[in-house]
Amino acid sequence: MRTLKELRSHSSSQLETSSWVFLTPLILVLFFATAFPFAYSTYMSFFNWNWGNRFSFIGLQNYSDVLANQEFWASLFRTVGFTLLAVTFETIIGFGLALVVDRAGRQAGWMRSVLIAPLMVSGIAVSLTWKIILDPTIGILPRLLGHIGIHHLNLLGDPKISLLSVAGLDTWWQTGFVFIILCAGLQALPRDPFEAAQIDGATAWKSFRYLTFPLMMPLILVVAGIRTIDCLKLFALVFGATGGGPGQTTESVQLLAYRTGFKASQMSLSMTMMVIYVLFTVAGVVAVVSLSRRRRNRA
Repeated sequence: MRTLKELRSHSSSQLETSSWVFLTPLILVLFFATAFPFAYSTYMSFFNWNWGNRFSFIGLQNYSDVLANQEFWASLFRTVGFTLLAVTFETIIGFGLALVVDRAGRQAGWMRSVLIAPLMVSGIAVSLTWKIILDPTIGILPRLLGHIGIHHLNLLGDPKISLLSVAGLDTWWQTGFVFIILCAGLQALPRDPFEAAQIDGATAWKSFRYLTFPLMMPLILVVAGIRTIDCLKLFALVFGATGGGPGQTTESVQLLAYRTGFKASQMSLSMTMMVIYVLFTVAGVVAVVSLSRRRRNRA
């Protein structure tokens, strides 16, 4: 007969084996969808390939050209600016809607359905639909605003507000994601501290400030981090809504790489742009995580 120690070791080994069996498909998908394309792009960034027979090793020349390219840096700043705007809007509005729906009672069901409905639409469909709605000539929104005295409004065609308008489109599209996660987080909060605060005579504002908000802050940061990573992959909205215009005021790094590779036929240079962009993004994530750990250690 096996001893208790042997049975435990056998069961733990079986558990580890079954865990790897379930994780293997996910690892394979991540490898072929992420790791392999990045490795291949990194390899091709050391060559000069323009969709033809020209295929020569040029070392770090592509990296030098990209880092000296003002369009790349401008598109990088625009992408980061869009991300800051969109994540800020979505987090604030999503949290506010979650607080409202959490207190809605019987009306919460249909309100959740309405708020998460935009998530079911693809990015290119959202951009094309809102492009028609906001069109200054045939769009329904400029016509409605014209009846109340607001004329010549071109939200996607004005260089001063075009990036803000694209951030607004993303806010309409993805706020439901922030809302549904934070709404679930509010429902999972422990009730004892709130009941104790109510007995002590705390107002609704004090309960929110000293209980709800601090308890929700870790989840808010997680959701904001997820949305930040997603917003940094800006392509579909600007491709469908503005095409990077007017001028280049809404052109993201992804759209610049697309234009460089598929329109200018400089594929290796396009791959180099994305490799550098990924490295910058990873460096930013590592820096944020390191700062968060330091703050936790100090706390």
